[in-house]
Amino acid sequence: MEHFAYVILRGIAIGILISAPMGPIGMLVIQRTLNKGRWAAYFTGIGAAVSDLIYCLLTGLGLSFVTDFIETHQLMLQGFGSIVLAAFGVYLCRKNPARALKTPTIQVNTYWKDFVTGFLFTFSNPLILFFIIGLFARFNFLLPEFRYYHYASGYLSIFCGALLWWFLITFFVNKVRSHFNVRSLWLVNRIIGSILIVMAAIGLIISIYDYVTGG
Repeated sequence: MEHFAYVILRGIAIGILISAPMGPIGMLVIQRTLNKGRWAAYFTGIGAAVSDLIYCLLTGLGLSFVTDFIETHQLMLQGFGSIVLAAFGVYLCRKNPARALKTPTIQVNTYWKDFVTGFLFTFSNPLILFFIIGLFARFNFLLPEFRYYHYASGYLSIFCGALLWWFLITFFVNKVRSHFNVRSLWLVNRIIGSILIVMAAIGLIISIYDYVTGG
């Protein structure tokens, strides 16, 4: 019983910490909360949480060939992730928020698209594996005396922790949504889109610099 409490509490903490850094997916969730509503954004967060869970499973299962591949192709992966960021940043800058606000109902297939976008957006950054490895080590998440049911409850707790984070973020952002008009949403789209483009440019510059210098 003590082991269960240990692994569940640490799993929830890891799930929150994986999701909490306000990177591109966090900005996307905020943007979607303001543009499309809370639940569209929450399904985006669920997609991100599923992606994070897959990377946690890869880390926990000790698939060394995955980390070896990432280390070997780190520059290529950084470049690819930067291109994805830049493309989505351009998309946000060109997006018309009035079109989303005029949509009277949200269909199930729209939620599915939000989920897939969140999943792919997060999954396109496999370098998160190294962050997860650090969290696992910091929290002593994988202990040799654990049985399979400890691991199962631990990974489920990570997923629940991530879901809790996105639930809270979408809840609080949705509270201020009514204060934004179409022009405000247009401005938010362009600010977030511009930030993503800048982040992508910095990532590409670093990747090119490391490639040239052999870093």
